[in-house]
Amino acid sequence: MSINFLITILVSRYLGPKNFGILAYANSMVGLFATAGHIGLSGLVVREIVKYPQDRAAIMGTSFALKSLGILTGFVALIFTTFFLKNEYSTEFWILLIVSTSMLFQPLNVIDFWFQAHVQSKYIAIVNTAALFISGIFQITLITLGAELLPFAFTNLLHSAVIAVFLVLFYQLKANVPIKSWLVSIEKAKELFRNGWIIYLGSIFAIIYLKVDLIMLRWLSGAEEVGIYSVAVKLSEVWYFLPTAIIASLFPKLIQLRESDLNHYRRRLQQVFDLLFTLAFIVAIAITIFAQPLISLAFGKEYLDSVAILNVHIWSGLFIFMRAAFSKWILIENAIIFSLITQGLGGLSNIILNLVLIPKLGGYGAAIATFLSYAIASYLSLSIYKPTRQVFWMMSKSLLLVPTFGQRYWSIFSKNIVNRL
Repeated sequence: MSINFLITILVSRYLGPKNFGILAYANSMVGLFATAGHIGLSGLVVREIVKYPQDRAAIMGTSFALKSLGILTGFVALIFTTFFLKNEYSTEFWILLIVSTSMLFQPLNVIDFWFQAHVQSKYIAIVNTAALFISGIFQITLITLGAELLPFAFTNLLHSAVIAVFLVLFYQLKANVPIKSWLVSIEKAKELFRNGWIIYLGSIFAIIYLKVDLIMLRWLSGAEEVGIYSVAVKLSEVWYFLPTAIIASLFPKLIQLRESDLNHYRRRLQQVFDLLFTLAFIVAIAITIFAQPLISLAFGKEYLDSVAILNVHIWSGLFIFMRAAFSKWILIENAIIFSLITQGLGGLSNIILNLVLIPKLGGYGAAIATFLSYAIASYLSLSIYKPTRQVFWMMSKSLLLVPTFGQRYWSIFSKNIVNRL
């Protein structure tokens, strides 16, 4: 995280808001089209490996094949879109083409699922750190050489390539199902797609409300506004690794508890929501207090307009953090349809809110739209449907930890103190 944050500071200061905005726009476009390769596989494959270890070769091989097909489709679609959107920003056009090639390494990310299923997330952390370090050195070298904007487009390509190489290396060293033993099973493909197509559509909607703000800002306000907004988003989203890492480690245990002890499973799930909310709240409070001096000192006066945007966007983390647990609940309970429904509501509301707010408020309006759409997709929409209402109440209890000063945990702390005495 510290490496990525430092590199973001250096690159944004060097490029300035407009050029940094062009680069951020290209990355958002790639993120949007890369959803074609998700195929709803992430948590689904982890669940399959945990439940059916005897089928690991077929699960891994088939997942890789499906992801490759999806990524290739998304890559071709992005290339056509790039030519269609070609405008006066010739540099922007070439940057989109270069950044898009980073998608071609993403099918190997299925190895990540294997490490999650075996609760070995430390290897994923090592891989991501190595990729950040190497791509960071590359960007620092470009800054030292006084490079123009275009070479920075190769950063994503290098980052993706490093991740792919290290994932393969660790997998070959640690896994007992080597890549050469992977199998492509038509039946397994049908099963994965049948179980994952709803999550797949849901992930498309999720990426829409994660990336559409930057894309719409570029179209409605210009590249400079995207650059200012991107700094706020970087500072807000840099913390999103926390819920991902926590829930990845807890997911296999939650699956086991659901099968063996329903009451214990529900208690543990509530504790997970409480933990994720508490972490998000602490981060939001800290960033809100220090946003202005942080941006002023780190990014410079050119980005001071990012302060107001950050003070709104950072609170979206409350719902993003808890959404990580809800996403796993969906898989455990086989309630996949609610991924599509909630993400769809979030994506639709974000587009509508951005259309209304960006022309009036620019990046600040996009931040408001993001906060509201996250609240709709990851919290409020859960109250509508009976099956998800229990999760809505769990999240509500977590949200009430602040006004009640964590009263639910007082008795637990008291008992621990008494026991120690």
